[in-house]
Amino acid sequence: MWRLNPSPDRELLPCGDSAFLVELPELTAVVAYYRGLTRAGTSAGVSAPEGIIDVVPAARTVLVTFDSEKIRPSEVRDWLQSAEPAYDVAASGREVTIEVSYGGPDLAETAQFLGMGEADVVKLHSNSEWTAAFSGFAPGFVYLVTTHERLRVPRRNTPRTAVPVGSVGLAGEFSGVYPRSSPGGWQLIGTTTAALWDASKAEPALIRPGDLVRFVEA
Repeated sequence: MWRLNPSPDRELLPCGDSAFLVELPELTAVVAYYRGLTRAGTSAGVSAPEGIIDVVPAARTVLVTFDSEKIRPSEVRDWLQSAEPAYDVAASGREVTIEVSYGGPDLAETAQFLGMGEADVVKLHSNSEWTAAFSGFAPGFVYLVTTHERLRVPRRNTPRTAVPVGSVGLAGEFSGVYPRSSPGGWQLIGTTTAALWDASKAEPALIRPGDLVRFVEA
């Protein structure tokens, strides 16, 4: 379950001579720590030092890469150890709204599995506040989590060979939007016309880790 219980535990592991892997105890801690590293004014009051190349969150880790010609590994380690996690959701600084046409091919089955009506699934999904935890699977695909488990459903027993672009799905504790047509085994409850990934833009991804996401029924 997505909890808001802070945990200071972290372990720093060197990855070659130009990266550190920070291991954290749970997904909540990953998002808060990532926000602390990347949001202005939330990392112990200090922004990322010059020489940091990228900060990449995953389910239980954050990978930080750096230019060893611009910053010493010891300086990066000090920055990572002193960084304060930002558990306040307002610290993300961005909120993304996505309009959804509910009525996906798995909505009825999802409702039946959850023991509620289809309208209840739609209401719960659109009224929940979702946090972008980490990216993966395809460019622009972000794993979204919320503060309850009432929409937790299993993946499909037989994945689809082609999920339409813009499909909004549920799987396990996550919700997500398919940025392009691809195979997938999530339960599809709706669709959106929002462009999740546009390589022509300076910031191609509509949703970035740490963002708040709200779904609105179209």
